[in-house]
Amino acid sequence: MKKMKLFMDTVVDIQVVTRKSDDQTETAIDRAFEAFRKVEHACSRFSQDSELMEACRQIKTPVQISPLLFEPLKFALEVAKWTDGIFDPTVGKAMEDMGFNQHYLTEETVQSSSSDAATYRDIILNEQDRTLYLRKPLVIDLGAVAKGFAIDLAAHELKEFEGFVVNAGGDLYAGGVDENGSKWRIGIQHPEHKEEMIQTLEISNEAVCTSGSYERKSALKAGMHHIINPISKQSSDEWISCSVVAPYAMMADAFSTATFLLGLEHGGTLLEQADLKGILIASDLQIYQIGGI
Repeated sequence: MKKMKLFMDTVVDIQVVTRKSDDQTETAIDRAFEAFRKVEHACSRFSQDSELMEACRQIKTPVQISPLLFEPLKFALEVAKWTDGIFDPTVGKAMEDMGFNQHYLTEETVQSSSSDAATYRDIILNEQDRTLYLRKPLVIDLGAVAKGFAIDLAAHELKEFEGFVVNAGGDLYAGGVDENGSKWRIGIQHPEHKEEMIQTLEISNEAVCTSGSYERKSALKAGMHHIINPISKQSSDEWISCSVVAPYAMMADAFSTATFLLGLEHGGTLLEQADLKGILIASDLQIYQIGGI
């Protein structure tokens, strides 16, 4: 069975291999889609009434937040520490300033007040009471973790089936086996020829997520795309795309962005330290493989 819906500015495609009844399968798929809806409402930077944006308006005040916001934010901060701030969820204001501030459904724009000097160190999470404390005005962007988090929650709802794929615009988790009882064959899209695959992987119970410079370009500044270095406020042109294979989609999602920002030497070291696999495509279309893919 296969179903598609629109969430998080992308088509979410769920495919299930099973001998269970259609009703059972459809119910589970609907629960998986519901995970996307809940995470989007919790983590969206584009909706003023999202849990994230409401929390961001509370400065120097502890705000209790749900696990749907706390967990991806906690992971984003861990990756920020690991990369010394090259990956930083407070990049939201820089993204707004580059024109990445329009809701994909309503077309409403968001323009927030923020301190230019804000970094991930200005976000304090208290695990005991699950509160968020902001030291100064800032805009949190969870685009590099929230989709992966939603994919993981959706995959959890489908774990009873022999096989399934949760594909959110090319970021995906493939569980079990395909209809032939084999590992899932997953293609990595060619960055310049979208109808072609530049690499093919065989995976089972793993996630693949890609960060690329070719999907979302700034309408306000030439040469800028949505993967912005939070320190220089510029977009790297060393890579066209970076795909990471990991046990969980949130991990693959975050590390593909972090690796893209760090570049070949430091990004490759990061993947090796995390024991992850990656496919990096340079601007000259040269392919670098990390971790024995």
